[in-house]
Amino acid sequence: MKFISTRGDAPAVSLSEALTLGLAPDGGLYLPGHWPAPQDWDEPLPIPEAAIRLLGPFFEGDALQDALPAICREALDLPAPLVASKDPGLYLLELFHGPTAAFKDFAARFLAACLARLRGPSDPVLTILVATSGDTGGAVAAAFHRRPGFRVVVLYPDGKVSARQAHQLGAFGDNVHTFRVAGSFDDCQAMVKAAFADQGLRSQVPLSSANSISLGRLLPQMSYYAAASLRWQVLHAEPAHFVIPTGNLGNALACVLARRLGLPIGEIALAANANRVLPDLLRTGEYRPQPSIPTLANAMDVGAPSNLERLRALHPELADLRAQVSADSVDDDALREVMGHAEERYGHVVCPHTAAALKLIERRRDAGDRRPYVAVATAHPAKFDSVVEPCVGHAVAAPPALSSILERPSRADPLAADADALAAVLRRL
Repeated sequence: MKFISTRGDAPAVSLSEALTLGLAPDGGLYLPGHWPAPQDWDEPLPIPEAAIRLLGPFFEGDALQDALPAICREALDLPAPLVASKDPGLYLLELFHGPTAAFKDFAARFLAACLARLRGPSDPVLTILVATSGDTGGAVAAAFHRRPGFRVVVLYPDGKVSARQAHQLGAFGDNVHTFRVAGSFDDCQAMVKAAFADQGLRSQVPLSSANSISLGRLLPQMSYYAAASLRWQVLHAEPAHFVIPTGNLGNALACVLARRLGLPIGEIALAANANRVLPDLLRTGEYRPQPSIPTLANAMDVGAPSNLERLRALHPELADLRAQVSADSVDDDALREVMGHAEERYGHVVCPHTAAALKLIERRRDAGDRRPYVAVATAHPAKFDSVVEPCVGHAVAAPPALSSILERPSRADPLAADADALAAVLRRL
């Protein structure tokens, strides 16, 4: 299969080339040149096995085709339990049981496993450049840490991630270089895109992306929706309705694509925080990117979601887009409210991002909707102890993997929110 740019002004490339390049030369994002026919899915599968079947058509004819089963079993063998709550019509899909306690572990490990198999012993070091609003950077750092032939450069907005997220981002060392940027996540993301657009820089410093702009991040995220929806169908004999916290839209788009490929997925509702660019687009038909607003759900603080470009390329008509997803926003007061009652009402302590999904479900319940829903729990609440613990009134224990990272020393160097400053750093590393 070949992959094409959303902007249509770059040559079609193989999957391996798309994974290595990250961003297309014309600044667009890669999408499959054609979509496989929907498959018939008739029984539950573990995530790695679902991924092998789901991703097989995309790997067909590529240098990685024969390695796909090993990649999936190596990278995606993480727990993702579909757990009941005290509300019999509400389940949580817990995606935070990986090494950095966030859903992004799945895709980061998959991308690392792919790129490691594409590297030759004499190839120059490949720099994985990533902007993070909190969780992506940690997952990417863990996935590539100490892998020969790779260097990781992580950019995060200084003071705009939780203290534990910041510690995690700077706790790897070795081949991982972490920078705290004097700006917003949107600034970090713009710096990364500028680096990829700078052909002179890329001729000196081979670059690849591990942000959600990477096809290697997007494709594997379909697998846990596949596995969860198949389990759900056995339990409930109907498609699963997912409510997904969203910032840069990669996780949400993966669910849309899994449904496109025949998985038993019903409605897909997207929960934004006060950065309501997507809800406003669906309401008004106008896309108005704006500077991001800091919120309690900091991983969703995105004012110009990158994967909206992919979503619009697939569904350019507003009516079609509205048929694919709905979206609503949740402010900080509502996030505090939900975090405060989630343990009593649902039997679970939740992070602020998961709280946004729960709030959307509560609004639907108040409007008379009694359908069962799956709220996607994207991060462990202990990563946001300073936000969650005042709401729940007690300490939240960190899982062992996160505790281990928090025990390490941590370092992040300051960096101006400037593309030239980043280019200078990349040239001298």
